[in-house]
Amino acid sequence: MNATEPRRRWWPRSVRARAALAAASTAAVLLFGIGWWVHHDVHRQSTQIAEETARVHLESLCEQLRQGVVPVPTSPIPYEVVATGRRTAVASGGALSTAYPKTHHVMPAPPVGTAALMPVTTVRIPVNRDYNPREKFDIAGGTQRVITADIGPDELRGGKAAALGVAADARLRVYVVVLPYTAEANTKITDRLLLLAGLVSLALIFAVTYFAVRIALRPVEAIRALTASVTASDPRERVTVPAATGHEITALATTINTTLQRLDNAAAQQRRFVADAAHELRSPLTTLLASLEVALAYPERTDWPATATTAARQTRRLQALAEDLLLLARLDTRIPTADPETVDLTALASRLTEQYPLTERPLTLTCDSTAPAHVHGNPDEYERLLRNLIDNAARHAAHRIQITIRNQDAWVILTVHDDGPGVPTEDAERIFERFVRLDDARSRDHGGTGLGLAIARDLAHRHRGTLTLTPRTLGACFRLRLPQAPAPAEK
Repeated sequence: MNATEPRRRWWPRSVRARAALAAASTAAVLLFGIGWWVHHDVHRQSTQIAEETARVHLESLCEQLRQGVVPVPTSPIPYEVVATGRRTAVASGGALSTAYPKTHHVMPAPPVGTAALMPVTTVRIPVNRDYNPREKFDIAGGTQRVITADIGPDELRGGKAAALGVAADARLRVYVVVLPYTAEANTKITDRLLLLAGLVSLALIFAVTYFAVRIALRPVEAIRALTASVTASDPRERVTVPAATGHEITALATTINTTLQRLDNAAAQQRRFVADAAHELRSPLTTLLASLEVALAYPERTDWPATATTAARQTRRLQALAEDLLLLARLDTRIPTADPETVDLTALASRLTEQYPLTERPLTLTCDSTAPAHVHGNPDEYERLLRNLIDNAARHAAHRIQITIRNQDAWVILTVHDDGPGVPTEDAERIFERFVRLDDARSRDHGGTGLGLAIARDLAHRHRGTLTLTPRTLGACFRLRLPQAPAPAEK
């Protein structure tokens, strides 16, 4: 494989295949744990049944021996009766009588002691070379689980010992082999059934999960296909919202529709902005071009100083409009303010009040403040914000403009109030839109471009503040609210 080629991953990439594989893997772990528990429980219960069967057979043999009767093999279960002092077995049956025909006895002789019922134990016997694993009552030899019981001399009095062919003081030990065939067979059958059921269950779980996720993702695929067809120039498509409430797909579709609506609104706003900007630029350009063409056509009859004055005025208007558009473009990018500083709005407003030119008509511009008002941000942007508010007030004021600054809790409140005609209540928010001029400000030479208040509000938001129009009975009052900053430490 080429070193530049990406290494292929073994796991599937689709969500439905991954979900199905995860569900099947989880089910496999659970099924393995259940199967392991069932395997051991079946083996334990089957072994208990085999031990109980051997114990019943042991009690039957002991009862016959206590009566002085040599047991006759009536059951294929292997058993052997061994006596002390005797070289051959008193009795044997099952595989113990056929597997070792040349052996005197296979089981060990009982030790001298008190007769007592012994628990299940293990003994080691010779290996059965003729062992047939298909025969469930055959034994393989080696270590075998047995259940035993001892019969003492006291239980063999009255000629019973002689009838059994043992000495009067002999002790008998009865061995019954606990055959493992039943437990092993039951366990193997159970294991095969568990394996088959587990494989079938895993296949069903994988298939059901795969197709369930596939069906659940169909709305997502439909949303993806429709969203892929949406473009920035025409985001009018909408996805179908499922009827089920509280569903994740419903939330996804609703969110995508909301996003598409915002994209549509942004595209419409951008188109409107471009159209308004083109319209605003075309007006001074048309005036400038017309005046120059007339002057060039009739140079001897042209008032060149007036023409130059008109051209300069329109050029300044174009320059101001271009600067406003560039500032709006920068504000729309939402780039954080570079090198923010602590600014005293009181000092800034007082300086603008003193320097603001009021030459066109007599106006009184005052600044009322009781203390320094510190805010955090860019000094140039704050100056542009206040200048826009003062310019707007100066265009509409009749005689007076008043700026008031107060510190209120953790905020700085600045108001710019003029005694002009005011703003209708229904236009209180519309005046902050771009290129919006009310009827009283339709003059393009004196009414501005309609961007001043829009820029002022964007600058307020940029500094985590708000700019609103406060209802007043006389004139317009703009209220700027900014977070208060701690006063800078004195050097």
